[in-house]
Amino acid sequence: MIPHRDPAQRRVDLDRAEALRLLGSVSLGRVVFTRQALPTVRPVNHILDGGDIVIRTHEGAALTSRAKESQSAGVVVAYEADAIDPETHLGWSVVVTGYARLVTDPAELARLRGLLVPWMRQPEMDQAVRIRPELVTGVLLTETEVAAGEARAHD
Repeated sequence: MIPHRDPAQRRVDLDRAEALRLLGSVSLGRVVFTRQALPTVRPVNHILDGGDIVIRTHEGAALTSRAKESQSAGVVVAYEADAIDPETHLGWSVVVTGYARLVTDPAELARLRGLLVPWMRQPEMDQAVRIRPELVTGVLLTETEVAAGEARAHD
């Protein structure tokens, strides 16, 4: 059994700019979209490009198919990334909700392929999906001032 300690932490809501800055500081996240009327989650790597999240995918991927189906408006997705310490439970988490569109311009696609190497080395990862953030939320999980003071007292 894992011992449970009452973490002395507080939750701080992040503004949009700080949330996107933190999201850009990591390379892995999870994209959430609807498949057959049910939520589907896929781990992916990403970059930020002009304020948008860009991920690589392949022709047969469910997200690629969904993005093609609704090319003009895009498909609604959520994207989540975080960096939370498993022992202290301190860190941050960011969730972006927006519209995902398949990148179809050949020059832009070539540029993005040069910037974002898929984390799964598969030659067929030749598509890119751009997620335009509409709603950005983020939280910072940090020590309370009391807990930080107690930790310093024990050092």
